[in-house]
Amino acid sequence: MMILLRATATLLMLLPLALAAAQSAAIPRPKITGISHASFLVADMEKARAFYQGFLGYEPTVSGSQVSRFKVNDRQSIEVVLAPGITAEADRANNVALQVEDAEAMRTYLKSKGVAVPAQATKDDNGNLGFVVKDPQGNVLMFVQHLPDGRNARDAGQHLSDRAVSRRIMHVGVIIARLDVAKSFYEDILGFGEFWRGTGGPVLSWVNVRLPDSDDYIEFMLYDKFPNIERMRSYQHICLEVADAAKTETILKARTLPEGSRPMTALRSGVNGKRQINTFDPDGTRTEVMEPNTFDGKPRPSSTAPVPVGEPRPPGR
Repeated sequence: MMILLRATATLLMLLPLALAAAQSAAIPRPKITGISHASFLVADMEKARAFYQGFLGYEPTVSGSQVSRFKVNDRQSIEVVLAPGITAEADRANNVALQVEDAEAMRTYLKSKGVAVPAQATKDDNGNLGFVVKDPQGNVLMFVQHLPDGRNARDAGQHLSDRAVSRRIMHVGVIIARLDVAKSFYEDILGFGEFWRGTGGPVLSWVNVRLPDSDDYIEFMLYDKFPNIERMRSYQHICLEVADAAKTETILKARTLPEGSRPMTALRSGVNGKRQINTFDPDGTRTEVMEPNTFDGKPRPSSTAPVPVGEPRPPGR
């Protein structure tokens, strides 16, 4: 009788855990439908506007002293946030926003997977619903649901300048120290899928992972030694899709870079076989301009280079 009672007590103790596990497994992942925006810190708002509006040609949907947003298309934008007194050695990456069908359902789903989430999704100053989490590297991810009365819906078809160099953010680059840890978050939890990896040296440099319900993707920028600030701002970048990089280069050469910006790089074909150029805002943040296909129509194989294990982020970086 005593053994039976102990067995019954054990079963009663395990039952809530089993129920919780079953409920967690039953929560579906809401669709992640694209990159909504990339946000960067800037030291001088006027210089930043001279770059994103004057040089790249994007019209602002918000043009304030603290925040400016430049519309790429009806669902994507580039955001810059003034950080008064920011030092030359400070990181400029702010966040990457992913568009989801249901922000609150995504919050509940991530919580069920053990991800630290806020108590609820809230409306932002664009009138959209969302929340913020950090990936294992510490990169800030925002999940955003574009609401019918939000800015994206209200401004549909507006603020689309003929001067804009591109109508699509193809990908956003984020730094990653441990590829295995990143993949467990982005692939196992968020449903991203790896489709290409490349290298510029003896160890793996880049891994591209596509959003589960979109052709947009995130580029993992890998490293072994923690990057210096110039390389960091090149790693944490946006990539704009263009049909003809040579034509885009000609257009940009006729425009004036704002004071303090690094010169635009020459047109070249990358390791991935795609023609591209790189530009840099006055804070050093890179905007890559790239064609969607290889210049010769031949796909480039993924690299088999060994995966680096990155140093931890130093204090204060």
